[in-house]
Amino acid sequence: MIEEHLPGGNTTPVLRVGDTVRRAAGPWTTTIQSYLRHLRSAGMTGIPEPFGVDDRGREIVSYLEGDVPHDNPGWVWGADVLDDAVLFLRRLHDASVGFAPSSPGWRLPVHEPAEVVCHNDAAPYNMVFRGGRLVGLIDFDTASPGPRVWDLAYLAYWLAPYIHVEGWTGDDDARTARLNRIVEVYGWDPITPTDVLRTMVSRLEELAAFTDDRAAQTGRDDLAAHAVVYRRDMERIAVLAQG
Repeated sequence: MIEEHLPGGNTTPVLRVGDTVRRAAGPWTTTIQSYLRHLRSAGMTGIPEPFGVDDRGREIVSYLEGDVPHDNPGWVWGADVLDDAVLFLRRLHDASVGFAPSSPGWRLPVHEPAEVVCHNDAAPYNMVFRGGRLVGLIDFDTASPGPRVWDLAYLAYWLAPYIHVEGWTGDDDARTARLNRIVEVYGWDPITPTDVLRTMVSRLEELAAFTDDRAAQTGRDDLAAHAVVYRRDMERIAVLAQG
């Protein structure tokens, strides 16, 4: 069967094989596949279906048909996309409550309070769209338990946005309004916009360390450059978080 390399997969190659997606499995794969089964049994749609591993030791999940905007087209910043993404994340979190794997093994650390299972990489490059509307989320291999705001902070980093990306033409007031909208739509009263910004700083600090580690393991200069961006943004956002 033909194997097609898919865009993305910054740390491990991702291939499409028929109606499935394959990537290298790891010690976390059993837990992640159990998590995906839990989500689907809880009624969560728009996520990959897990199929175990193949004879080459690669994880197998279903392929979600649609467009993944790796190049951040202008429509990604539309109001509908913002609301769709936040509501999808809220449903994902709610569906994860109660998941207790028999032998947990997560790729990323658990963060307390472990209110939900966080996707940990909810950004446009992992979102699937059809007709400009969000229909799914992919790439769950770095999921791990944590507080809701941990995931919401990374989503806001990309969709408010607080990262510099091509295609975003708004000003600081527009960014603040979008952050407020993210918190409002998510609808979890203890979380405030300031909480999201403060958590964003911690999230980027950890992400920079993780990315530096991957750069050292792989010798990839592009990953080291990403870590520099995360630390630069972290310093700028820390000032905003102080009010």
